[in-house]
Amino acid sequence: MTAVQPKPTAHSVGETFDSLSPATDEVVGTYPVHSKEDVRAAIARAKDAAEWWAGLGYDGRAERLRRWKGVITRRLPQLCQVVRDETGKPIADAQLESVLAIEHIAWAGKHARKILGKQRRAAGLMMSNQAATVEYQPLGVVGVIGPWNYPVFTPLGSIAYALAAGNTVVFKPSEYTPGVGKWLVDAFNEVVPEWPVLQLITGFGETGASLVTGGVDKIAFTGSTGTGKKIMAAAAETLTPVIIEAGGKDAVLVDADADLEAAADATVWGAFSNSGQTCIGVERVYVHERVHDEFVAKVVEKSKDVRAGSDAAAQYGPVTMPSQLSVIKRHIADAIERGGKALVGGVDAVGDRYVQPTVLVDVPEDSAAVQEETFGPTVTIAKVRDMDEAVAKANDTKYGLGSTVFSKSRGIELAGRLRTGMTAINAPLSFAGIASLPFGGVGDSGFGRIHGPEGLREFARPKAVARQRFTAPIVLTSFSRKEKTDALVAKLITVLHGKR
Repeated sequence: MTAVQPKPTAHSVGETFDSLSPATDEVVGTYPVHSKEDVRAAIARAKDAAEWWAGLGYDGRAERLRRWKGVITRRLPQLCQVVRDETGKPIADAQLESVLAIEHIAWAGKHARKILGKQRRAAGLMMSNQAATVEYQPLGVVGVIGPWNYPVFTPLGSIAYALAAGNTVVFKPSEYTPGVGKWLVDAFNEVVPEWPVLQLITGFGETGASLVTGGVDKIAFTGSTGTGKKIMAAAAETLTPVIIEAGGKDAVLVDADADLEAAADATVWGAFSNSGQTCIGVERVYVHERVHDEFVAKVVEKSKDVRAGSDAAAQYGPVTMPSQLSVIKRHIADAIERGGKALVGGVDAVGDRYVQPTVLVDVPEDSAAVQEETFGPTVTIAKVRDMDEAVAKANDTKYGLGSTVFSKSRGIELAGRLRTGMTAINAPLSFAGIASLPFGGVGDSGFGRIHGPEGLREFARPKAVARQRFTAPIVLTSFSRKEKTDALVAKLITVLHGKR
């Protein structure tokens, strides 16, 4: 990314920045660095639009979301090209994340009423004269700070659900992918031209910080754990709630009865696709000793056919953020210096833009390559005595985002023992493509959920209502209450709840 260059714009105090292709350094777009005042103005516009958008109701919002996904679907090749221009990933990978995002838009719009609409609740015997209901109301304005690695799929997992719940959204994409963010917002504004329901702000960390402190009703952030902590600290000043989807150090467990061909294929794809720049990507594998050697051989063989590059035959593209190259190289070097072996790749696999696949074995568990998020096309494979040891080692991390288990007989059991927000059994990362499943982690991977019913509820506040249907024969909430009433209540509660 080039340094900020002063240029007059209609949207900011004058600064702009260039979005560059990570494959060629070609300038693919120039965008304003929105100031604190710009951000506050956008939030103010969003507040003005919030009543109108919420007033459309579930059906009205669902109709606009259907039209939005239609625009995205019909112009999918165009969107995929913008993603490729700014991230360097192959068109097929850009299409995959966009297709999944379209599915999430569809699910959120279709299910919002069922999940968030008014529901009856049991009032209980003591309050049987009351009718109890709960519904979920919009928060108001949601600020979404998106990442660059999946610039369509990930932010839309927040944006679509926030919109379906009745909120307006101010969206700051990563400074590495502002063009993707603009494309998505422009497409939405074609089908919602009346009010600024979804707005774009662009810039660097200062712009994102202004969004956090600018008066939004909730922040949804995807990015590094360190930045997530800073956002939480800033949001705490105004008690602004946050959703944090941070990093991961996801593990694959391969049991003795696993389909090794499928497990190896999933490992290679999960570790190397998108240049390893996947928060739920495969970074560690723990394999039962009885099948370890055969599994490693399959992974090595499959890895030899995978190559990074910008040509049509390459399976993945460049590392999008240049500073990540030194992290990847440090992790590989540390692993080898500590006694690990690179069966594929190694330190020399890290180039100026591209990192070729690296498969590491015999790496100490306390090394950087095992404990820290690498976010590159590398994977460590370790032999374990049994799945108890595999679970213990997989859980021995500060992260807890996704995980995968390959086992014919114990998949569900092992999945339940893993300290992660999500687990796929006998298939790679499948939970991300199922719109009804919540997405999120624990520990340093963050908290809160996007996707599914839980994702819709994250962007709404529960409103409880109790309505008296008739006057109760025993009035408890009055100073005119008699002693015999208290005695009767004590006797009643003993009958109901005092049994041993």
